[in-house]
Amino acid sequence: MNVPSQTTLIAHRGESEDVPENTLPAYRTAVERGFGFECDCYLSADRKVFMFHDPNLSRTTAGACSKACGDVTWDEIRDLDVGGWGKWAGSPFSGTKPALLEQVLPLARDGRRIYLELKPGPEIVPYVKEVFDAQRAATPDNLLFITFNAATCRAVKEAMPQFTAYLLMSSRHWENGPWGDRAAPPVTEEEVLAALDESRADGIDFHFDRELTTAEMMARVHATGRTFHVWTVDNLPDALEAFRRGADTVTTNCALRLLNEFARTA
Repeated sequence: MNVPSQTTLIAHRGESEDVPENTLPAYRTAVERGFGFECDCYLSADRKVFMFHDPNLSRTTAGACSKACGDVTWDEIRDLDVGGWGKWAGSPFSGTKPALLEQVLPLARDGRRIYLELKPGPEIVPYVKEVFDAQRAATPDNLLFITFNAATCRAVKEAMPQFTAYLLMSSRHWENGPWGDRAAPPVTEEEVLAALDESRADGIDFHFDRELTTAEMMARVHATGRTFHVWTVDNLPDALEAFRRGADTVTTNCALRLLNEFARTA
């Protein structure tokens, strides 16, 4: 059974409890603390791969730009402040600029992994591959891909077969309703297995829900030779329960805090 460690805890959007999410400072903080990290990227209108989570730019630019990520050029966003929104307003992170993928890949380190989430469809893959072909730091040993899009996952496996790719899935069918709606139907084990086959993924990265993300589901995925990962867990009891059920890694907004809490109880 896995336990919280620097290799089994993945820093979500970087160490995003302590540093503004999806910024170079957040990623660097994760690396400095010894963790791998998860990050998200989009394809701009002028075909630059840049780091961002939401489908539009409004939230983490404090409303300075509200365009969709796929509709902006890099020149439109390169100087936006993505470190001074919300609780970060007036902090030392104010003035932080968005990052391109090529600025993130040098942070890759052996012994830990970057989880690179591709937000768009398969159209992003050739441009991601172009960035990878021009660098040497990120390798199949220290970086993998994640995506909610089965076609994007297949495109990664076709274009970059040496790299691992996981399919992201929610625990409930929230695609037609509000996130977190407990009335939404659950995603079943059969749906997970079918999605893995359709996407050609090497594993699943599944939303952790104590009711729905069961040891039996994890065991069925493991029985196919694939791995099972969970997101996003920000308290130690849930992280320990996920590992007890068989999770290979846990993605969290507070990797160092969870590791320190675990060390105090071990």
